[in-house]
Amino acid sequence: MHKGTLFIISAPSGAGKTSLIRCAIEGLDNVSVSISHTTRLPRPSESDGINYHFISQLEFDAMAKRSEFLEYAEVHGNCYGTSRDSVEKILFKGRDIVLEIDWQGANQVRGIFDNCCSVFILPPSKDELQRRLIKRGQDNENIIKKRLSAAQEEMKHYKEADFIIVNDDFQKSCSRLKAILEKHTECIATNTEESQFNVLLSNLLS
Repeated sequence: MHKGTLFIISAPSGAGKTSLIRCAIEGLDNVSVSISHTTRLPRPSESDGINYHFISQLEFDAMAKRSEFLEYAEVHGNCYGTSRDSVEKILFKGRDIVLEIDWQGANQVRGIFDNCCSVFILPPSKDELQRRLIKRGQDNENIIKKRLSAAQEEMKHYKEADFIIVNDDFQKSCSRLKAILEKHTECIATNTEESQFNVLLSNLLS
């Protein structure tokens, strides 16, 4: 039986990763999105088992000790992990699965699965990234500053992904991600694209 493909989608906080994934998988019946476990408190718009599995630090540590996570990492003071069992069950059914994880988790997963395809989503500028973080109204000024600082470090890892998407136009970015999910072997890879984004990358990483 054909085994599904594992897609890794990474991006700095505020780049629009979650919204793009929701848009891109619309109409793709063979693609599922993995639901991560986290010790973070749920935001007002989030529901347990839909956005995340919200668990305590003790529960998280116990799962990690039992090697139940495919990958896990601490991000902005909270722990996030992907259930190994749930991912493997979906893949063995022949379905594709999307993991929405940071670069640390992406590196862990690439070391385990040889059939994964990774995408890194970049904002069009640092100013736009800051504007989006402020607009979503989820964090105070100090946390936003920390997220912007962390974003600059995270974006240095874009070269580790197979594909880059610059989220400067939501619908175009959604179409691009959908194309990768549908037939990723026909899309342009990072090393080919990089020259097109030299000015942008210089701005984001400086």
